[in-house]
Amino acid sequence: MTVPTSTSNTAKIAGFIFYGNYFYGICVVAQAIEATLQQGVPLNGALYYGIAFIATVFYYNYPYVRKYPAESTDPRTEWYKKHYYFVRWNQRCFAFILVVALIVFLYYYHESILHANLTHWLLIIAFPAVALMYYGLNVFSAKYNLRKIGWLKPFIIGFTWAGMVSVYPVLFYDIIHEQPYLFTAIACLLFLKNLMYISVLAMMFDIKDYAADSQNKLNTFVVKIGLRKMIFYLFLPLPLLGVLTFLSYATLHHFHLLKMVLIMIPFFLLILAGLSLRKRRTLMYYLVVIDGLMVVKAAFGIVAMLV
Repeated sequence: MTVPTSTSNTAKIAGFIFYGNYFYGICVVAQAIEATLQQGVPLNGALYYGIAFIATVFYYNYPYVRKYPAESTDPRTEWYKKHYYFVRWNQRCFAFILVVALIVFLYYYHESILHANLTHWLLIIAFPAVALMYYGLNVFSAKYNLRKIGWLKPFIIGFTWAGMVSVYPVLFYDIIHEQPYLFTAIACLLFLKNLMYISVLAMMFDIKDYAADSQNKLNTFVVKIGLRKMIFYLFLPLPLLGVLTFLSYATLHHFHLLKMVLIMIPFFLLILAGLSLRKRRTLMYYLVVIDGLMVVKAAFGIVAMLV
């Protein structure tokens, strides 16, 4: 039976966006805008968000740009096998664009960069350094990359994402305006909130990889304690803790009810998503529904700050 053209085209577009990791670039930009608005800082220009998008896609595609000689049952691996030359070309283009964007940034803001203080530079270096050590790359020994520490892996992902979306937008603004980065209560709260939220999403992905991780003796939480205990010990308590922390801050700062409800909705959706994983789900379900919660959170957060 022939698959309808519209369905086939939709599948191709979905594969391009999600398997090609372009969706992660969208997530970074959306969450960066959300966190910037929540910290009361003006939005950065197109240059910043363009760099954030391209750098994210480039980073996530890095481990997949290689030839796969054997057949695989993983649909993402099959997608990369089929589109190997396109992805390699895409990586080269993105690398070129990143270099050009960096040159443009240095040209316009070199004086501001020279005035950056030690705190600025420590924050600039910290998150890319952790991201590099996650895969090992060619800078650090791949044998000792952080990704192999199963229980730590979700928090490494959460830490890097929280830095990218919560710290960097404000840091960029402070550097080009030659002002110090302030560790305010709201900045610390948003960093912890995003770290927790993304870490829980990363734990959900470990459920998908349970069989492979167990075989490779990678002690992720789901391998160590099982799915049921993971849901009740981690998936439920961590989002609820995030909600309670936010409610405390919102009450002290007199947030109105609609704003509080809008910001809390993604946390409850996070809990529902965790409970939905008691059934076996496809990779595309994880990419669309689970990762999609990043955009959902950003959308509700942005609307909450505009109402």
